[in-house]
Amino acid sequence: MSEPTAPAEPTAPAEPTAPAEHAEPAERGAIEGPDGKLRCPWGLSAPDYLAYHDEEWGRPVRGDTAIFERLCLEGFQSGLSWLTILRKRENFRAAFAGFDPAAVAAFGDEDVARLMADAGIVRNRLKVNAAIVNARAALGLPDGLSALVWKYAAEAGPAPRTLAEVPASTSASKALSAELKRNGFTFTGPVTAYATMQACGIVNDHLAACFCRDRDRD
Repeated sequence: MSEPTAPAEPTAPAEPTAPAEHAEPAERGAIEGPDGKLRCPWGLSAPDYLAYHDEEWGRPVRGDTAIFERLCLEGFQSGLSWLTILRKRENFRAAFAGFDPAAVAAFGDEDVARLMADAGIVRNRLKVNAAIVNARAALGLPDGLSALVWKYAAEAGPAPRTLAEVPASTSASKALSAELKRNGFTFTGPVTAYATMQACGIVNDHLAACFCRDRDRD
């Protein structure tokens, strides 16, 4: 099979710090949902976000396959709404063999052609190739992708009170991005790395008053 060429970092606009293109003012804090619970505003901005906010985002996730999936999806999201990716997630899982790194690493030209013809995913050749390149890079990590990403977890700082206090990237995400790049990953810039850290619970960016803030922490 031919080797996909590692694409350059995307130049599309960076993804938002919380997975939503919400209409809430950045200075707004947690707001009350229909069940009376306070939530991060983006979690109430679309019905699809509610379950994702309450049940997934910010909860600790470990394992190479689970981390690889989130890293790939954050890469595909760059320049798009996270809602687009969330609604296509099951299609992505089917198209990318459940995001098993070994399976994706074995993808060749026929698989790339199949993916580029799949209307159920984001058909961007650079991002498709990046997923394959990154799967091969993940297999080369001596301790695995999960261990690499989780070593950038740190003691939690003050909880953000408003969306304006949630960063787009941090020194830790810049360091993670740099280490991923050194190991052959692409489409994993500091903003994408930080979004992955948020999604996997490596950092907890639920707002201070959000009912999810102190739940299910390690």
